[in-house]
Amino acid sequence: MNSAKRVFMFILVLLLALPFSAVMAQDELPDLEGRVVTIAVENAYMPFNVIDEETGEAVGWDYDTLGMICELLNCVPEYIETSWEGMIVAVSNGEYDMAADGITITEERAKIVDYSMGYIDLSQKMMVRVGEDRFTTVEDFVAGDFIIGVQVATTNFEAASGLVSENRIVAYGEFGFAVQALISGDVDAVVIDDVAGQGYTGLNADAIKLLPEELTKEQLGFIYPQGSDLVEPINAALASMMADGSLQAINDKWFGDDAEADMMLADLGGRTVVVAVDNAYIPFSFIDSESGEAMGWDYDVLDEICARLNCVTEWVEAAWDGLIIAVSRGEYDVSAGGITITDERKEVVAFSDGYMSTIQRLMVRLGEDRFSNAAEFAVGDYTIGVQVATTNYIAAQELVGEDRIAGYDSFGFAVQALISGDVDGVVMDDVAGQGYVGVNSEAIKLLDDELVSDELGFIYAQDSELVEPFNAALDSMREDGTLGAINAKWFGADA
Repeated sequence: MNSAKRVFMFILVLLLALPFSAVMAQDELPDLEGRVVTIAVENAYMPFNVIDEETGEAVGWDYDTLGMICELLNCVPEYIETSWEGMIVAVSNGEYDMAADGITITEERAKIVDYSMGYIDLSQKMMVRVGEDRFTTVEDFVAGDFIIGVQVATTNFEAASGLVSENRIVAYGEFGFAVQALISGDVDAVVIDDVAGQGYTGLNADAIKLLPEELTKEQLGFIYPQGSDLVEPINAALASMMADGSLQAINDKWFGDDAEADMMLADLGGRTVVVAVDNAYIPFSFIDSESGEAMGWDYDVLDEICARLNCVTEWVEAAWDGLIIAVSRGEYDVSAGGITITDERKEVVAFSDGYMSTIQRLMVRLGEDRFSNAAEFAVGDYTIGVQVATTNYIAAQELVGEDRIAGYDSFGFAVQALISGDVDGVVMDDVAGQGYVGVNSEAIKLLDDELVSDELGFIYAQDSELVEPFNAALDSMREDGTLGAINAKWFGADA
């Protein structure tokens, strides 16, 4: 459907999961040789596409983004206004080359159209009138006899159907009509994607607002007829725009600087938050060899989170072995350090939202000629070094078995053992691996093989009251580009 997130968490995960060389420079992008690309839009879904009331011109995020994409790919966008209802089927039938309208990626739709890479993560929220005092939460709304307005044939309609019975839903042809019905009192709420909702509340701040609860989380993408040759070129252009900051500039223009979202962040009242790190996991947390100071991605991100939430970080160095149990017992408020989210760990600790996807790879010495990939390593009699009690240790077990593993208390010791020839390889997350390679580029390298793909998060004691505020602060950092800047500092090509 039409959809978007309280703010858009852009595809940091994709960019970090790819090798940096995979993000094409602009002069390496495909050339579509002036091809005209027909693009279906609704022109009724702010801030993605809408008719400006003053100028009468069609404007929005879709126009700016696809205009820049065509500049990069040497194509000409031809926008065609059409109704939302039937748009997806029309694209699947080849009536348009593509559609841009805040379209949620779903398995059902993927049966008839191809999707671009996801470009925004979104959440659905409930919009209500300013001053509404009959209910304050979604749960209160559902328990009453209130009416929801929503656009037909959307995932928002599906979300509304999951909350209340059909006789409490009024469907409209456009979201603008549903919002007007809310303002005029014909319905009591509207279910809408929060980015679009912020567009409507921005124009009607005296009349409507969004409740903070997230009903669903989804992802948006452009759609094409199945088999379209436009998917890969446009994905490449999107990735290039994400990498060089031009997409963020468009986001800032249409979604603002998130001042409203920042006002919604919790105030922790100057509370001290005890953060455990092992200071031995480049580039997340480590001791700088020249200055002797502790630094890394974890320090920058968590200090920024506390700056937004009015808390103070107290950093405590602790050994990795036993760290998760210590957090589960409340010895520390939170722990960072590139911790993989697993079902087993969820049984004893609470996780933040995933902030990064990472791939486990095999690190070897530079000039290694006895094997060239993980499969050749596995069939030999080579030894793997790895930090104990990690998912990397589990991956090493699956690759070679227990008797060919040397366990170390920290990854720094394992890497040093590799350099000195005590082991033949080290299994490590590729983001951290790039950090170690960066400071030992004359001695070690990462093989291309992807052993396992994981997602990373912070951990807390179960039921910790810090989880939601920290997640909200992380979201705000994604939205205003701060998290991207920190990522670029520690993981980027210019780090």
